Amino acid sequence: MSAVAVPTKSEQTRDLIAKTALRLFRERGYEATTMRAIATEAGVSVGNAYYYFASKEELIQLYYEHSQEDHTEACREVLAAEREFRARLLGVLRARIDTLQPYKEFAGKFFKHAAEPSSPLSPFSTESGPVREASIAIYRDVVADSTLKTDAEIRAELPELLWLYSMGVVLYWVYDSSPDAEKTYRLVERTVPLIDKLVGMARLPGMRGVVREALSTYRDLRR
Repeated sequence: MSAVAVPTKSEQTRDLIAKTALRLFRERGYEATTMRAIATEAGVSVGNAYYYFASKEELIQLYYEHSQEDHTEACREVLAAEREFRARLLGVLRARIDTLQPYKEFAGKFFKHAAEPSSPLSPFSTESGPVREASIAIYRDVVADSTLKTDAEIRAELPELLWLYSMGVVLYWVYDSSPDAEKTYRLVERTVPLIDKLVGMARLPGMRGVVREALSTYRDLRR
């Protein structure tokens, strides 16, 4: 029986600073939360806070990581229980909204920073690469273990395309003022069946040429 590893004092301090920062981001917003405020709330010196995190951006990347871990964990049950592509995709997207909901107010205030193309906080930035790849990996699982029947070329590109679609859903969620994001859930429920049909149609002889041309354009623009 292996012993449970006890976090070191350094690990505990780092975790405290991170949790304090995420709480303050939710309560006060990104701009109003300074490293000094985080250090004060956590009961550490400003120098100590900077020792563990060089900037607020690093703390936001940690938020991205935690959010992605929550989503990955929330997807396990649906991916284990469902084999149908439509059901797997719908479950994964619902789980994404579920795990984001506690951060709704914070996300609305923070979005303008993440939307800046040159910002390290952008989901398309180099800094966000590991989290982006972890998210795309979920959609690889959605496709790989499903009963989906489609063109092989589409199957290869589909995970990243589904991730881009999920980014559109998240953007809609940021601006969704309906109670408990009801409209965002409805958007997912309406659009997932359409995606399922479109992906299936790619196998039809008359559609294959159009699909290949569209994928070629996508690859060129992605470079």
